[in-house]
Amino acid sequence: MTFVVTENCIKCKYTDCVEVCPVDCFHEGPNFLVIDPEECIDCTLCEPECPAEAIFAEDDLPEGQAEFKQINADLAKTWPVITEKTDMLPDAKDWDGKSDKLKLLER
Repeated sequence: MTFVVTENCIKCKYTDCVEVCPVDCFHEGPNFLVIDPEECIDCTLCEPECPAEAIFAEDDLPEGQAEFKQINADLAKTWPVITEKTDMLPDAKDWDGKSDKLKLLER
């Protein structure tokens, strides 16, 4: 099993989760983070660190978020690894909790 970054991370991109990851499985895009399912060891450390509550075990994905499992897998192949916390996006608090953000994902 792996953990999956879901829609609520889009346009927020808090990076609290990356510092606790023991295997450096997070990858960073312009306005979203993803988890590489090939690297994730299901340690659960990242999930409680996400201020946006956007990380879920693949078996516990909320309704309407299943496609993010494949999105994470695909984008992890091309985006660079991130291992240190950085500043959240400037308007992250305005976007936290908004729905229908998939169309805003910058690849």
